[in-house]
Amino acid sequence: MKKTVFYTVFAFLFFNQIAISQVVEDPEIKKMITEIKAENLEATVRKLVSFGTRHTLSDTKSKTRGIGAAQQWVKSEFDKYALESNGRLTAAIDYFTVKADGKRINKDSQLGNVMATLKGTDPNDNRVLIISGHLDSRVSDVMNVKSDAPGANDDASGVAAVMELAKVMSKRAFPATIIFVAVVGEEQGLIGARHLAETAKAANWNIVAMLNNDMIGNSLSSGTNLRDNTQIRVFSETIPFLETEEEAKMRKATSRDNDSPSRLLARYIKTVTEQYVDQLTVKLVYRNDRFLRGGDHTPFSQNGFTAVRFCEMNENFDHQHQDLRTENGIKYGDLVEFMDFDYLRKNTCSNLATLANLAWSPKAPENVGIEVKNLSNSSTLSWNAPEEKVQYGYQILMRETASSHWEKTFFVKDTKVEIPYSKDNYFFAIQTVDALGHASLPVFPVPIR
Repeated sequence: MKKTVFYTVFAFLFFNQIAISQVVEDPEIKKMITEIKAENLEATVRKLVSFGTRHTLSDTKSKTRGIGAAQQWVKSEFDKYALESNGRLTAAIDYFTVKADGKRINKDSQLGNVMATLKGTDPNDNRVLIISGHLDSRVSDVMNVKSDAPGANDDASGVAAVMELAKVMSKRAFPATIIFVAVVGEEQGLIGARHLAETAKAANWNIVAMLNNDMIGNSLSSGTNLRDNTQIRVFSETIPFLETEEEAKMRKATSRDNDSPSRLLARYIKTVTEQYVDQLTVKLVYRNDRFLRGGDHTPFSQNGFTAVRFCEMNENFDHQHQDLRTENGIKYGDLVEFMDFDYLRKNTCSNLATLANLAWSPKAPENVGIEVKNLSNSSTLSWNAPEEKVQYGYQILMRETASSHWEKTFFVKDTKVEIPYSKDNYFFAIQTVDALGHASLPVFPVPIR
């Protein structure tokens, strides 16, 4: 049962005043969640399916069929949303050229990611949040550009979520910038996402979080026939792809193998989802993606950004990467009829709660550390306030070393605190929080002497 409560002081521990931190819900986020409608998501999916195929190398000239027509339609929808954004939302197709690779690109081709950028309102806030779904689709043969490839769930579901969030969120103002993007080339080797990630790295974008949504609208598995519309998987890498030698030494010294930036983001998603979205639980999966498989968040991880993947709980392989056909009484193909649009709605709301909280949150604390100069059964944590306006306060997150998620949260006003829990037995992290409960991503402490 959800509660809207306040911070209650319960003890003085050593020299700091500490309050147990309980749920504070922002009514504006709750209102936005009510604006996400299953019927709107279904209409978007059906429109994307109507283009016949959205194969990356399909027709770019037709106005009704192929990847080009789909790109132009998504761009036109973003332009409509921009009209209600007071000039904050702008849309474009970011075209780029890829060379034939003799594998999944058989000719030099011009590709394009469809992007809508909701510019942050604070000129001193350079944080960027990215949410993506992939626009392209395929059938059994990844090089078949002619056959119908509806791609209803893979991945019109992700694109529909991105578009719905752009429509709802562009009516509000956020200090940080949010980029909504329908990438291409996922099925040909994550090409569009890699282009965007490399562009961001070259331009030194301060990407706080990248949320990739790929297949988030099916609730019935193939083979087992399990149906589950109450859980969504979030995948996150264990060890950062670009970890330096010094970072590896620190990770090993502090046993933070389960606290990479992406893993901290995944836990954040779980917290806000289960706070704001009814009948949906985030299942944390401790790998970058499904076994030996990848998605559009991977190029961002490989370029040093914090990125995760949302994916339905149970994949249905009868309706994924399949030619349209019926065999032995089984209907194959990624068709609209096999989707669960209320499940898609809830998963879209999970993304909304995450993006809104992060975009409205204060910046993260800096120089977060834990004192190790003395042996003690208490733990002393300290940090610096982020360089911006005066902070409302901070949350100390705590869990036992064998726990997957944070178990206790303490609220403090100061930037140094001593708590009666041993660093031998618990992991800690610190996040900045405002009066409405918007919290920054947590920061894992390093030893200080």
